[in-house]
Amino acid sequence: MERSKLFKNLARRDINANLDLTAVSGVSLFLDQGFTWLVYGFAICTALTLFWLSWVILQQALPAIQQFGLGFLSGNEWNIGELKFGALPFIYGTLVSSAIALLIAVPVGVSVALVTSEDFLPDWVRSPIAFVVELIAAIPSVIIGLWGIFVLIPFLLPLQQWLFDRFSFIPLFSTAPSGPGLLTSGIVLAIMIVPTIAAISRDVLLVVPKELRSASMALGATRWESIFRVLLPSGISGILGASTLALGRALGETMAVTMVIGNSPQINPSLLDLSSTIPSVLATQFAEALDPLHIGALMYLSLILFAITLLVNVVAVLLVKVLGHQKA
Repeated sequence: MERSKLFKNLARRDINANLDLTAVSGVSLFLDQGFTWLVYGFAICTALTLFWLSWVILQQALPAIQQFGLGFLSGNEWNIGELKFGALPFIYGTLVSSAIALLIAVPVGVSVALVTSEDFLPDWVRSPIAFVVELIAAIPSVIIGLWGIFVLIPFLLPLQQWLFDRFSFIPLFSTAPSGPGLLTSGIVLAIMIVPTIAAISRDVLLVVPKELRSASMALGATRWESIFRVLLPSGISGILGASTLALGRALGETMAVTMVIGNSPQINPSLLDLSSTIPSVLATQFAEALDPLHIGALMYLSLILFAITLLVNVVAVLLVKVLGHQKA
C-alpha cells in the first residue's frame, strides 16, 4: 500500500511538472510570437513612413513636375524672378562634392581603422585615437562650417592659388580661387564622414578571424601583404557598407556645405569655382519661397535628392550581396 501511494504521488508530481512545463512553453511561445509581430509592425511602420514622406514631397512638387517635366533634370537656369528653374547645377554640385569627400575620406578612414585595430601602436595610444576620431561625428555641422570659413578657407587659399598658377591649363583648376568652392566643400564633407568610415571599418576588421592573419603570415606573407591580400578583402563588404553610409550623409549634408561652397547655381569643371548643392539651395531659399512654382521646384529638388540617395543605397546593397557570394 505504501509503495502504491508513493508511486501515485510520484506520478502526480510528474503530471504537475509536465503541466507546468507546458504552461511555461506556451507563455514563451506567446511571447516569441508577440515579439515577432512587434518587430514586423515596426518594420512595416518604417516602410509606410518612407512612402508617406515620398507622397508628401511628390504632392508638393506637382506644380513644378507639371510645368517642367523631366526637362527639369537637365535645365541649367535658376531664375526666381522669371520662374525658370533647372536642377542640373545642383545635382552636379551635390554629386561632385560628395565624390571628392568620398575619395578623401575612404583612404583616411580605412587607414585610421587599420591603425586602431592592428597592433601597430600600443593599446593606450590606439584607444584614444579611435575615441577622438569618433568624437568628430558629434561636432555640429554649423560648428564645422564656421571652422571651414575661418580656418580651412584661409589655409587652403594659398594651395588653391598654387594649383591655379601651375595647372590652370587643366579644366579641374582653370578658375581663379576665391576661397569657397567645390574643393573646399568636398574637404569639409570628408572631415565629417571620416568618423563613420573609420568606426564601422574598425569594427569590421576587429571581427575578422585572427587565424586568417596567422595563416597568411605562416605561409610567408609580410604584415602588409596579409593586410592587403587577406584582411581588407575579408572585410570589404563591411567597408563598402561604411562608405555607403558616409556617402548618404555627404549627399544630405546641409549647413556646413552651405557655408563653404559659395551657393552659385552654375556648372564649371573647375573644383576651385563656386557651386551649390541640393541641400544648400533648400536651406537658403525654402524659407523665402512664396510662389507655388518656386516651392514646387524646391520640392522637386528634394524628390531628386531622395531618389539619388535611394539609388546609392540600392546599388550598395547589391554590391555587398555580390561580394558576399564571391567570398562564399
